Amino acid sequence: MFGFTTGQRSASGEYRDDNQDSLYASRWSAFVADGVGGHAGGDVASATVTIRIAATLDATHGRLTSDERLRELIAVANSDLAIRAQHDPQLAGLATTLTGVFSDGSSIRIAHLGDSRAYRVRNGRVTQMTRDDSLVQDLVDAGKLTAEEAQSHPYRSVVMQVLTGSADDAVALHIGSDVPQAGDRWLLTSDGLTDYVPEAVVFDCLTRAAAPQEIADLLVETAIAMQARDNVSVIVADVVDLTGEPPYEPVFGGSAALDPASVRGL
Repeated sequence: MFGFTTGQRSASGEYRDDNQDSLYASRWSAFVADGVGGHAGGDVASATVTIRIAATLDATHGRLTSDERLRELIAVANSDLAIRAQHDPQLAGLATTLTGVFSDGSSIRIAHLGDSRAYRVRNGRVTQMTRDDSLVQDLVDAGKLTAEEAQSHPYRSVVMQVLTGSADDAVALHIGSDVPQAGDRWLLTSDGLTDYVPEAVVFDCLTRAAAPQEIADLLVETAIAMQARDNVSVIVADVVDLTGEPPYEPVFGGSAALDPASVRGL
């Protein structure tokens, strides 16, 4: 029965007064959500989606058993965004990315929308497991930009698909799968890391023989040292063979960590 042991950290950074990122991690699932810059209530958006998904996962201690259930879970969380905006007009336009991994014990599902990313390390090789839903990625794919040019493009933060509360978001949601192996390592991260830390540096950190929490701390501290001008949130999740039913001890980070229990009944 394959699950995760995780390390996680979310920081507002030196150039932001608030943290619009959120994260959740448990033995069976982990995800990051990044409130989209330029939209009202990015912190509310990421926290709302994170806490709603967590509240649903509580019933199964974080485990999911089908693609359909995962889509349903995210759709319910997404609908909460529309409800929030209806009750508070100042939140009109709130939105968030979502990238996560969900284990049922024998397979891992990868859910993704936006420009947060998931990477997998297997046998020392790092593979990006998601494609950015971004303007610059579209331009790279069309051959109009190189990957190097995309790193410094002024519109690199423009995302094309995110969770907004619209029913159309469910159509855009990407769900993939992976057969886990003991010793795999996953990185889930907001773009505050990948926009400012060169990929080679990220990969060097990820492949070090250290505990997940040490790597998570190292990645965030590296981003801050490189003057990341965005919030930075990372989860490092090592795949391990879990025996029995491990205790369900979910961890929250970023805006979702302010008081997650108070809004689980949304």
